[in-house]
Amino acid sequence: MSLRVAIQMDPIENIDINGDSTFVMGLEAQARGYTIWHYLPTALSLRDGRVTAQARRLELRREIGSHFTLGDFETIDLAEVDVVLMRQDPPFDMAYITATHILEHIHPKTLVVNDPAQVRNAPEKLFVTHFEGVMPPTLITSDLSAIVDFREEHEDIIIKPLFGNGGAGVFHLQPGDENLSSLHELFSHFYREPLIAQRYLPEVRDGDKRIILIDGEPAGAIDRVPAAGEARANMHVGGRAVKAGLSARDIEICNIIGPSLRERGLLFVGIDVIGDYLTEINVTSPTGLQEINAFDDTRLESQIWDAIEAKIKSK
Repeated sequence: MSLRVAIQMDPIENIDINGDSTFVMGLEAQARGYTIWHYLPTALSLRDGRVTAQARRLELRREIGSHFTLGDFETIDLAEVDVVLMRQDPPFDMAYITATHILEHIHPKTLVVNDPAQVRNAPEKLFVTHFEGVMPPTLITSDLSAIVDFREEHEDIIIKPLFGNGGAGVFHLQPGDENLSSLHELFSHFYREPLIAQRYLPEVRDGDKRIILIDGEPAGAIDRVPAAGEARANMHVGGRAVKAGLSARDIEICNIIGPSLRERGLLFVGIDVIGDYLTEINVTSPTGLQEINAFDDTRLESQIWDAIEAKIKSK
């Protein structure tokens, strides 16, 4: 199947080719003979109902320091390509939300992965709240008194920004820690949104599991183990990837959320599981493909493109 693919992402020159999931998706697309363009989110335009991007033809290779070649800028009509991959990193802010509104004008005639309206409606820490029996005790609020009550009940808690990413702004408050009020003041200064408090899960020391789901089905997993003295397992802050399988509870969680992901057109999703609990559903720009591939001797990017091709054939 010959596809025309536009990849909406951050600057290609800044990626880590040994860890970036978009990179291997691009390599697989190239190996299949697809035509590929790269453009920045800021290059997206909507004029009189027509969605265009200032894009450049892209060639990729696994060579550190020389991993891409970009052609000249050209204006492409995104209604005339087959697939748009929305792969820029969060934060999930108004710029991100605006991009989903613009891309709605071309989807589903042009398949946007993931469905832009559903991405907008499924912020990772809020989307989880729609599924019963999968989350740890959780509070979402701006009310300090409510957080104090929550902490008195659970004693050992995590607080973090509701729309944060990459482990930024995550704090572990152990019993006796006197910084809650100061942290609330700090959060209120930098964020207009509520913050999220959760019961601390000591199982995180054994790993925060990232599971990749493709069209609602689990395809692979890794454990991200926090560095010594660190409560966060994110790779951005020193977490270490470890081979992981899927437990019976992991499969149960995937079975609970999978049908909803499929119905919403959320084709490529990464979920985070700590112990028996689902903490986040990442639909914006999931990562983890290369790490899972290395441990499991697989190519998840090939499975993703197979699923994309199947969606296009079924139109």
